[in-house]
Amino acid sequence: MISQTAEYALRAVVMLGSNPGSPRTTQQIAEQTRVPSGYLSKVLQALGRAGLVEAQRGLYGGFVLSRPLDDLTILDVINAVDPLQRIDRCPLGLVEHGNRLCPLHRRLDQGIAQIEVLFGGTTIGQLLAEQDTSQPLCGMVAHGKSPARS
Repeated sequence: MISQTAEYALRAVVMLGSNPGSPRTTQQIAEQTRVPSGYLSKVLQALGRAGLVEAQRGLYGGFVLSRPLDDLTILDVINAVDPLQRIDRCPLGLVEHGNRLCPLHRRLDQGIAQIEVLFGGTTIGQLLAEQDTSQPLCGMVAHGKSPARS
């Protein structure tokens, strides 16, 4: 439903949100979120361009969130790196459809609209408040623990 880039961005933002105001390096974020560090660098740059994270330089520098957890939604993060695409005209370019969507594409667009509402109404703060403290959010490595191996 969402791209891997968006998934990685969400993991990074949730991880940063779980440590508000505490700068984390790309390597630290990569290790905790299980995201390849090279790819994560590009994701963090996109989040920075969108004003969602900022880099702090220096010995204890790293990335921090630029917005409060309760003002930052899942949709903000997704749209910063790989925006959801609404369907406003026939994807096949069929002239006979004019400016109306066929039933299939109209229904798909309605689904995307519902996802926008859900993701736009869910903040990172809410996600963190819902997390079970005995188990980190999916994809996160608990501090000082190795990921489980199968």
